Amino acid sequence: MSTPARPHGRSTIAVHGTPSPKRADTPVAPLLSQSVNYVQQFGSSEGLLYSRYGNTPNHTSLQERLALLEGAEAAAVLSSGMGATACALLALLRPGDRLLASQYLYGGTYRLLMEEFVGLGINVTLVDPFEPRAWRKRITRETRAVFIETPVNPTCRVIDLRPISFQTQESGLALVVDSTFASPVNYRPLEHGADVVIHSATKYLNGHHDVLAGVVCGTASYIEEVRHKMIVWGQAADPFACWLLERGLKTLDVRVRRANENAMAIATWCSGRKEIRRVHYPGLLSHPDHAIATELLDGYGGMMAIELVGGGRAADRFLRRLKVFQHASSLGGVDSLVIEPRYSSHASLTAAQRAKIGIPDGFIRMSIGIEDAEDLIADLEQALT
Repeated sequence: MSTPARPHGRSTIAVHGTPSPKRADTPVAPLLSQSVNYVQQFGSSEGLLYSRYGNTPNHTSLQERLALLEGAEAAAVLSSGMGATACALLALLRPGDRLLASQYLYGGTYRLLMEEFVGLGINVTLVDPFEPRAWRKRITRETRAVFIETPVNPTCRVIDLRPISFQTQESGLALVVDSTFASPVNYRPLEHGADVVIHSATKYLNGHHDVLAGVVCGTASYIEEVRHKMIVWGQAADPFACWLLERGLKTLDVRVRRANENAMAIATWCSGRKEIRRVHYPGLLSHPDHAIATELLDGYGGMMAIELVGGGRAADRFLRRLKVFQHASSLGGVDSLVIEPRYSSHASLTAAQRAKIGIPDGFIRMSIGIEDAEDLIADLEQALT
């Protein structure tokens, strides 16, 4: 009697997908098939391959690997993280339906929900995810789904999905989670009660600041609904983006683990600086969600934020003096980046709205890369003094 095969680890999955014996002439690196269309058999629509349908060889190989990483039945790769969020939710909601969403959201998602979805006749209610019983109080007969972002961009708050998933399962609602900040290396929401996982694959999954893409993971039947929205709204990813993303996945584990280590060292150093009023990093004991992050996450992540004494003026001076850190949007790549959310991810919010969700002037988001931690700390020190 044969012994059951041991499940492969996530680093192995990220490199190989499902390992299998290869022919002697099989290329080690994935091949790029940039063709938009393919010769079709006569008299049938079976086997139709078309780039806009997201079913070319590069799409298929990547999607299988992403589903394995998240522990999902299936995955769809789309043209951006925002495209993934839109299609994931449109596959669940119709005019007249209600969506409950965490009030702690990426600015682009906030605009999508509060402007575009409301304009489509979808009711959106924002909920404080840290308020006990908040979700249950707001569930109505029209509610169809709950949307959560954890860890939260840019405050790094960590939301416990388990009590929320208990309520969504009890009420027959879909729990949709944006897990971009964590990556599958640090957190896998499906293991904690989520039904759908979204990533901006532009960030950690690719990790090199050269791909724009998004990912939705869930059941096979649900992903078919997402694909339908993706096709009709023109949100499929380009085959070359898929090829680059599959290549980026091969180093996902080592990149994320190095970023975790660097961020912990930098957050610890920042917590002792008089120029910094507050450090936002779940790996610190001072973080309000440290206990739950320690319980749920496999790593505290490469994202952190600081609030400078002196507010916006101090932030402007600090950012202009940095040399190793680059002042740029996006996150999750090998290069360390800094940005002020008031001028980027949350620029569409008023100062009062930003303050309500913990983003005052002088708040700087930091995406920690894989450089030497000592060099990053030295750069911060010279910029602060």
